[in-house]
Amino acid sequence: MWNYPIMPTGQMNPYNYIGYNPPTSTNPYPKFPQIDSSAFLSPFTFIIGDIIIQNNVYIAPFVSIRADEGSPFFIGSNSNIQDGVILHGLKKQYVTVNNRNYSIHIGRRVTCAHNSIVHGPCLIEDDVFVGFQSTVFNAYIKEGSFISSGAVVTNGVTLKPNSFVPPGASIDTQEKADKLPSVPIDKEEFAKIVQKVNQEFPTSYSLLFGKNRCSCGVAW
Repeated sequence: MWNYPIMPTGQMNPYNYIGYNPPTSTNPYPKFPQIDSSAFLSPFTFIIGDIIIQNNVYIAPFVSIRADEGSPFFIGSNSNIQDGVILHGLKKQYVTVNNRNYSIHIGRRVTCAHNSIVHGPCLIEDDVFVGFQSTVFNAYIKEGSFISSGAVVTNGVTLKPNSFVPPGASIDTQEKADKLPSVPIDKEEFAKIVQKVNQEFPTSYSLLFGKNRCSCGVAW
């Protein structure tokens, strides 16, 4: 299952990097990412440490996924991590899924839109939309929620299923989280359209560029 092509140094090619986390007092055991062969990793991405990336995940250019402090990370099937997204976590702070601890756990069919930040400890359930330039940190986002552009969800809050976070909102208390409305129909439809397009990208980009070619046209 985990047979994404790599070079002996850990580098996939000169245009992205996949490798072990550096050993530190915080995270002393180097671990290599486990990436399903059907996932597509765009050029100019950086992915290190104890990370599981499941089938048909699309990773866009300039994504940074660093399990060098908090770890492990998990990204579920058919999710998309768009351009400029950052995933990072705090040491020894976890969420628990199926009796296992994670710094970040992202479910299935999740969209992390351009330039969003997901910082552990964080649990994002299935079918969640994390909007452009939004931040999710130390939060539990339940299934079907929609976080709008520029919003912040933090401080240990839990969003109930199908919660809608308005643009630019700061949800930093459970009281605020509990008052959030349900996702409007137009936003729900928008999230579904984004998901549909991005689920086609892993296969389409693989056919267009091949596993052994950068999108700039340079073979490796």
